[in-house]
Amino acid sequence: MSIRLEGLLKTFAGLPAVADFSLDVGQGELVVLLGPSGSGKSTVLRMIAGLTAVDGGRVLLHDRDVTQLPAQSRETGFVFQHYALFRHLTVAANVEFALSVRGVGRAERRRRAAELLELVGLGGLGQRLPRQLSGGQQQRVALARALAHRPKVLLLDEPFGALDARIRIELRRSLHQIQRELGIATLFVTHDQEEAFELADRIAVMALGRLVEVGPPRELYLRPQTEFVATFLGSANLLVGEATPGGVRLGPVDFPLLSRTAEEPIARRVQVLFRPEDVALAGEAEDLALPTLGVGTVESCAFAGPVERLRLRLPAFVGVRAIAPAARFGSGDFVVEASRSPHEARRLPLQPGERARVAVRRLHALLHPGLRFLLVADEAAPPPAAIAGRLARQAHARLGILACGTGDPDSTLAAATAAIGGAVSPTSARAERRPFAAAITGEASREAADLVIVGAAPGAGAERVDALLGAGEHHVLLARDVERALPQRVLLAVQVGEPGKADVAFAGRLFRHLGATITVLTVHSESATAADLDAARRFLDSAVRTLAPLGLHATARLRQGPVEREILAELASGHELLAIGVPAPRSGGTPHLGSIAGRLLAASGALPVLVVRGEEEAA
Repeated sequence: MSIRLEGLLKTFAGLPAVADFSLDVGQGELVVLLGPSGSGKSTVLRMIAGLTAVDGGRVLLHDRDVTQLPAQSRETGFVFQHYALFRHLTVAANVEFALSVRGVGRAERRRRAAELLELVGLGGLGQRLPRQLSGGQQQRVALARALAHRPKVLLLDEPFGALDARIRIELRRSLHQIQRELGIATLFVTHDQEEAFELADRIAVMALGRLVEVGPPRELYLRPQTEFVATFLGSANLLVGEATPGGVRLGPVDFPLLSRTAEEPIARRVQVLFRPEDVALAGEAEDLALPTLGVGTVESCAFAGPVERLRLRLPAFVGVRAIAPAARFGSGDFVVEASRSPHEARRLPLQPGERARVAVRRLHALLHPGLRFLLVADEAAPPPAAIAGRLARQAHARLGILACGTGDPDSTLAAATAAIGGAVSPTSARAERRPFAAAITGEASREAADLVIVGAAPGAGAERVDALLGAGEHHVLLARDVERALPQRVLLAVQVGEPGKADVAFAGRLFRHLGATITVLTVHSESATAADLDAARRFLDSAVRTLAPLGLHATARLRQGPVEREILAELASGHELLAIGVPAPRSGGTPHLGSIAGRLLAASGALPVLVVRGEEEAA
């Protein structure tokens, strides 16, 4: 690989700007780093170039570890957003500068500068000063200068960000052609999605210092794996429905899912994506040979040159949650975004307030649906609000708050909201003057959460976890130290078999966002047969392979002896969170911790414990 990044880490003032970042770029490949402002894109580029020190991980260029080498020894070419040209030097002298500091002879410098200026379309302008060039021409000079010393990799940090739209289009076409001619591995940072789609062989999407997804532009746009990428790349209609054997059910309507493969099982709740161009519109009474969402009212209609963009409001389906576009607070309906060609617009003119039948040509199921958290705060223990906020932010999860108690739940709610701070904006916040058990039972009838987060005193909390497990189909995170940082070392204690698979699946969904390392542990009795131990090893190896594609570093651990003793012994080796599964109940039954799990919660002191609730079995 021309560029190989392994677990890069960079912190500023103790906060990670880049965390556990790994990426490969092949020879001649152009990879675009795309993400919102502050996601760590430029920091990654500067670490590769040697302009920013690496706090952890490795940078390898053409299989050479350059992590500790100075910038001038890395053979990289770097193009900045604001040109950084020497204003007192001519264009040719600017291009020759990198060669002169390397001791290249004058004749060779002049030959190379002329060659590069011709390559970037500035032949004959070598004797001008930078101020005599346009912004686009100056950026071409910066590109020529970066290529002068024949770097082995090319790094570009939003090089067209300061230019107008027309010049940007011209320059990125020139860059694409030059990069192809030279066959140089290139990493290009931008926040412009159109630029990324046009230039990239692959796009690496970043958020909060982490790599979220990487793949070809078309694949990421049409078949994203995560909610973040689905909603970040272009406009998206994203709904949560119910999986069926043939596809997905949104309310009363069944849709086929052509993008789902047999080896990708989808959970009961599934997120489905359709882009605005996948929406078909017809007259209110007109039939469409497509699955139809219903009749919607046009909320807005905008001319955007080659397409017309519409927003239509439809009555909500029972059991279907709209993620994007975000549902309006208190609204009983949801919005669908559509785009259509001028020909389609002429065939069926629509204005705000008019009605149209809304159908969908194509749906895609996300492999990793987004998570929803619920923080339960009451007067019995300090609510782990700050932990919940940080965890929701890292996991791109929606976070709701339920404050309860017979005292002053409104004050509890206000304190919890303040403790979350700016980490994440709560999607819902309610106060109920009811005891803990009654409040959480009522919450089960509302929108289900994937994870409920609750606090307790050190060594306590088993009764609260039991009550939560019986109140709904969610997992529980017991956080008993409100000052504790998010865990980086997780011990996942599982049973061999189907219950353990569910535990691994949810742990992967949750901890993939934290960059945590996971030890997958199973315990057998000392009298276990060789066949039992072989089956356990195969299961553990499968668990590690399952977690690896999620970017998690996992190791397997098999111990023999009493279950409680062996789990606690392993936990004491530096782990910061214990994750355990609860046996699945029979149909109509209530899950509960059991004696061993209850004792583990008590013995684990102030450590957080994740309790994964097993799915109900059929009667």
